[in-house]
This record gives sequence, structure tokens and C-alpha cells, in this order.
Amino acid sequence: MKIGFLGPNGTFTDLAARHLFKDEERIPYVSIPACMDAAAEGEIDAAIVPLENSIEGSVNITIDYLVHEAVLEIASEAVVPIKQHLLVHPENMDSWQEAELICSHSHALAQCHKFLHKHFKTVPVESMASTAAAAKYVKDHPGVKAAAIANSLAADEYGLAKAVEDIHDFGYNHTVFAILTRPGRELSFGNSEEYKTTLMITLPSDRAGALHQVLSAFSWRKLNLSKIESRPMKTGLGKYFFIIDINFKLDEVLIPGAIAELEALGCSVTLLGSYPTYHI
Repeated sequence: MKIGFLGPNGTFTDLAARHLFKDEERIPYVSIPACMDAAAEGEIDAAIVPLENSIEGSVNITIDYLVHEAVLEIASEAVVPIKQHLLVHPENMDSWQEAELICSHSHALAQCHKFLHKHFKTVPVESMASTAAAAKYVKDHPGVKAAAIANSLAADEYGLAKAVEDIHDFGYNHTVFAILTRPGRELSFGNSEEYKTTLMITLPSDRAGALHQVLSAFSWRKLNLSKIESRPMKTGLGKYFFIIDINFKLDEVLIPGAIAELEALGCSVTLLGSYPTYHI
């Protein structure tokens, strides 16, 4: 198979791809939309993109593109622990504290705020497309006193030195990566005891208490919701859709019954996937 991921090599997405698809061809893409488009158009068999971080929350571009643009479904998800390190060019290892630029993905910069505030309070930071892109920049510019925030895979991939390890603010920091495929395409990674079903729901515009009724449809069926999140429909102010995660595999009774009840209330419901969760 051909597996696309948010590149370049050495990102956390690459790390997830290497664990889940050890023997498959992996292809890096420069952006989340480019990776998802490739899967939707059949250039690759699956796309791996970040979906949610335990510290920074949902990756909105992934959710919005999945809902508004790409015709894909979530085939599975992988939970990856996030460990951030300060990486420098080996030539600058002894002078890492003199760094004049810190670069990384915006989420990684936010995840390491306390460390940066303590050691590089006046040093400018630059947001890049990914943590690996920042590591590649440091590798390609040895004459610049720059440091990247990235993972161990990026350090190995680009030959950088770990000036300081584990600089993230919170010990429990994980990112959920979605494995996206065209509808009907099945992937198997082994058994999993965790399953999740994700729905996209739009509410009727003229029904008071509609959200309460939506939640009640799951509550009385004892379907546990692990997430409910609103996103703008992009069609006008005050117009939103809801992403709901149910900790339950799609069955023949409970979830279809809940969906039928929601549609009877005037809601629009789209199944984005029912899939296993894997911990890496």
C-alpha cells in the first residue's frame, strides 16, 4: 500500500505511520489538505493526519477539511505520546543557550511555553509547517544560531543534537492521529479493545432546545460521549455543526436508533467513521 502522512520525514505523523505501516511505502506531503486530497483522489491508500492534541485541542483544519472538502472516512486512530526536545546543529551544541531563533510547529511552541519563557524569553520564535520542517531548517542552516523543537525521530533523521530533552510543559501530552481512507476501504492493524464512532451533526435552525434533545438521544441509550465540539458551518454567523465522538462501535440497534431519532428531530447526521483506537 501507499500511505501518505504530514511530512517531511521525522514528524510525529511519520512516527505514527512507521508504527502502523512498517512494511508499506510511506509518502510525505507538505500539508494536511494535500495529504487528504491524495487519499480522496486515490493516489494513496490511506492518509495519516493529526486530529487532536491533549494540550492544544482539536486540529481544526483536519476536521474542517474532512467535513467540507475531502470525501473520506476515519478508518482508525492512533494515540501517540508527544515528547519534545530542543534540537540544535552539532556545531552549536556547546552554545545552544545563545540561540537567536527558536522554530517549530505552532502547537509544539505552545506545548513548550514554560521552557521557552524561562530560557529564551527575548528570543523570537518562528512557526513552521511541522516540527520536522523546523529540524530540517536547523540542519540546512548551520551558520544560523537556531534551535528546533521536535522529536527524537527528527533528531536522528536530520543529524541534530539534543541540547535539552523533554522540554514540554506537561508530562501527559498525546496526539491523536486519524487514518483516513476512501469510503468502504478497510484496514486492519490487529485487535483493539477500544472503538469509537464519530458523527457530524447539524441542528435545525428553528427548534429551541435542539442540542439538549440531541444529547438525550444518546443519554437514555447509555451511549457515552467522549467529545462534543462545535465548528462553524462557514455559511454565516451563528451557524455551526457538531462533532460527536461515541465510545461505542457502530452496531445494528443503538447508534442507528439514535441517528434515526436525531433525523426525526430535523437534524442532519453524517457518519464520519466507526473505528478502532491504537496506542503507540
